[in-house]
Amino acid sequence: MKQENTSEFRTVNQILGTQPSLGPIPANQIIPWVIIFLTSYFIINGIFGGFFLGEFQKWLWITLMAAWGIATWWILTGNKSWRFLSKFIGVPNWTRGFPRYQSLLDINYETKNRQTNS
Repeated sequence: MKQENTSEFRTVNQILGTQPSLGPIPANQIIPWVIIFLTSYFIINGIFGGFFLGEFQKWLWITLMAAWGIATWWILTGNKSWRFLSKFIGVPNWTRGFPRYQSLLDINYETKNRQTNS
């Protein structure tokens, strides 16, 4: 005879259906964040490198620029980004109009087709 399981609940693997991550950082964000950081590094050191007096100022601006870029990228492409981006969907303004036809050529067909009273 077959013995049936009398427990009410099944054990389920908690990781099923979740997105891979490295701690709080989603895995699909790592490569874009590295690109954003490297871009900010090359912009600050390559273009504006001569404007800063010390290394601390360079790294401060690199960190600030990278944090700004990473935060913007995460807001736009992160999990549940529709919560933020749905605020910017404009409501269509439907109007009804009948514009007068204008030819794209310089030929004025209206005067040609108009009958003249002689």
